[in-house]
Amino acid sequence: MVPRIPVSVDLVVLTVRGQQLNALVWRRDRPPYQGCWALSGGFIQLEEDLPAAAARVLAERAGMPGAPVHLEQLRTYGYPDRDPRQRVLSVAYLGLAPDLPAPTEAHMSWQPVASLRDMAFDHRRIMFDGIERAGAKLEYTSLGAAFCPAEFTVADLRRVYEIVWGRSLDPRNFHRKVTKAEGFLVPTGRTTTRDGGRPAMLYRRGPAEWLHPPMLRLGG
Repeated sequence: MVPRIPVSVDLVVLTVRGQQLNALVWRRDRPPYQGCWALSGGFIQLEEDLPAAAARVLAERAGMPGAPVHLEQLRTYGYPDRDPRQRVLSVAYLGLAPDLPAPTEAHMSWQPVASLRDMAFDHRRIMFDGIERAGAKLEYTSLGAAFCPAEFTVADLRRVYEIVWGRSLDPRNFHRKVTKAEGFLVPTGRTTTRDGGRPAMLYRRGPAEWLHPPMLRLGG
């Protein structure tokens, strides 16, 4: 007899809020792991494919309907003891988003990643796998701009890189690299003084998906 194993989708949704990397989580109110933080997730319905299930969980369970969240499949988790109730396969998705308001579901909240020490199931491992993927994607793709609003300064983008990578970057070197990366940033022709000092150029995300040359973490 072929065993029937439930399949769930779990979302690692990351954003930058208050100069910290935050994850979208909820505190479990029932066993197992009652009182622990957990990622948003849900079981896949029979008629759904995986991307549709991830979009539904983002809208209905995570409380982010219509939010500008970039979703991509992270990896699958299937070791036998990951759920004490039964064997469950989890297909994790990584979501990257600009600073978003509180979710519409009251039980969901943004929490600083550094504060999420006690998490349900294997969700802390999944979350850190997502953070590592996000850090790697910032090196060679334009997804760093997915953490930014529609119009942003180079300083805004640099703060995203610094927060996700967990290190300081030289402002001049960073400015030179991102403005020379073909198709990464498009000038809007407008400036802002919201950070004080001289007016700073506003940019929007360009059409490039891949960065040439890449923004290597070890490059300073």
